[in-house]
Amino acid sequence: MASCGRGSAVAAAAAVLWRRAALRRGGRWASTAAAAPEPSPDPPSAASPVAAPESEARLRPPPPPLPPPPPVDFEDAREAFRSKSSAELARGLLVLGLCSFGPLVENASQLMQLSQRLLGRDLFEKLMKMTFYGQFVAGEDQEAIRPLIRHNRAFGVGSVLDYSVEEDLTPKEAEEKELDSCTSAFEKETGKQREKRYSVHRKFGDRRDGVISARTYFYADEGKCDRHMDTFLKCVEASGGSSDDGFSAIKLTALGRPQFLLQFSEVLVKWRRFFHQLAAEQGKVGLAALETKLEVEKLQEALAKLGIATRAESQHWFTGEKLGGSGTVDLLDWNSLIDTRTEISKLLLIPNIKTGQLEPLLSHFTEEEEKQMKRMLQRMDVLAKQAVKMGVRLMVDAEQTYFQPAISRLTLEMQRKFNQEKPSIFNTYQCYLKDAYDNVTVDVELSRREGWHFGAKLVRGAYMEQERRRAADVGYEDPINATYEETSKMYHRCLDYILEEIRHNRKANVMVASHNKDTVKFTLRRMADLGIHPSENKIYFGQLLGMCDQITFPLGQAGFPVYKYVPYGPVHEVLPYLSRRAQENQGFMARAQEERALLWVELKRRLFSGSLLSAPSPP
Repeated sequence: MASCGRGSAVAAAAAVLWRRAALRRGGRWASTAAAAPEPSPDPPSAASPVAAPESEARLRPPPPPLPPPPPVDFEDAREAFRSKSSAELARGLLVLGLCSFGPLVENASQLMQLSQRLLGRDLFEKLMKMTFYGQFVAGEDQEAIRPLIRHNRAFGVGSVLDYSVEEDLTPKEAEEKELDSCTSAFEKETGKQREKRYSVHRKFGDRRDGVISARTYFYADEGKCDRHMDTFLKCVEASGGSSDDGFSAIKLTALGRPQFLLQFSEVLVKWRRFFHQLAAEQGKVGLAALETKLEVEKLQEALAKLGIATRAESQHWFTGEKLGGSGTVDLLDWNSLIDTRTEISKLLLIPNIKTGQLEPLLSHFTEEEEKQMKRMLQRMDVLAKQAVKMGVRLMVDAEQTYFQPAISRLTLEMQRKFNQEKPSIFNTYQCYLKDAYDNVTVDVELSRREGWHFGAKLVRGAYMEQERRRAADVGYEDPINATYEETSKMYHRCLDYILEEIRHNRKANVMVASHNKDTVKFTLRRMADLGIHPSENKIYFGQLLGMCDQITFPLGQAGFPVYKYVPYGPVHEVLPYLSRRAQENQGFMARAQEERALLWVELKRRLFSGSLLSAPSPP
């Protein structure tokens, strides 16, 4: 790959780091047999034994280390846009330029609807395919997107398929659906509410408000959830049919009644809060999540004193191979008690911190609510099984913090079941959350103890504005880091922890889903320093289709596993998605301006070199 100026210096330094790491680790990269097979030994002679003695095998030199990957230059416009025709470069310039015009972006949805009425459906769709739709969406269905998937694969870029059709609801309709689907029959009958953070609020009923980079689902009925599952299944099948290393993304709010996610999230948070309350009573405050450990003797005394369980009743909770053997219980041990206790009783009691009264941890469900909850779990199971069958990795997207504890726990249960042999299920961690590091470290430790493959996608987060407003208005602590810089530090801290885990335990895997060039460079430096070779397929990079090609394609051409999120769907049904992409590009003007500058450089180079009409050629 060509290099120039500052980029070549960075590239040279990276190459040196790769060589040093390879030498330091005695050729560990070469342990990946598919990447660097050992030379076949000479065939045995008639006088020699068929197998060499064990002592001779020990004397053989280790296989040579894998060569470092070629340097990656994110400032080389020619390499960045090698995969694009000149018409695609011009379209990119036009679309990104339009995205910088504030009034156009702020009224994008209304303008698109007006254009559709004025131009008619056919002419409007042609215009969109020449501009915004052509830039950000791959095609209308699974067949239409295959050429783009094959084209990107030729340039070293994989695909994460995402059917991006969204229901076109008015704010009032969305609000009514949310209020109905997030309220249980028990709450409707009694008027009682859950904790305010885990209750539905009319002002925030339309979960699309203030969210520009994530799709939103609203519950209508079980039949609609089944249709969403069928759509996700088609994505999984399309991904498996178009490549042998694909991803597919799903959202759990599409698969069931969100009431259950709210209720389960409240259960998990109360249970964790109770753990920290007991820890404080033992004088253990301010420790990291995994460093906080309760002494079993004192814990049993506290439970008896609170009237939750006698020492005899709690004795069997802390016996056996997994719990209490060391005389202490950590957060992972404590979380596992929810499973065992809920089998005994659905009315586990914990103290209310404010009132001091014992309250049931789990709510009553009607028979119909029980069925709906089971169907949600069944849909998740169907999708996971199909993904494993097709060889596709399933990524569960993160959502709002009042849903996320339940989403993460359900995803973790899928990982325990389906990640025994390889990483098939990936959880998403939002690094703008203050507790992101604790969430990552606890889940990594659980995978380590139980021996399954940890799979994570790291994102900064998509709901910041909405989360902050909701916390302030409803009255609970803002869960978001104070600044973008703090979020970037959290992202790098979580990423570095997983990279260290990969270095020591090859069962961890991570998708670095980021358009931030500094984060990508940070990852490359740490991979080099830790001796993690891209051919091991432990670390992946991801960006959205139509954005940041100057990051995606240089990575792919250098041999790093990198993916584009590939949205698809009929033009008139993906208009909300297109509106959000326009807003997202406006929100990151510096990044968009850099991309536009590189597009201009490459377009002018082709014009003056006489290669304006040349077809894209794989490296």
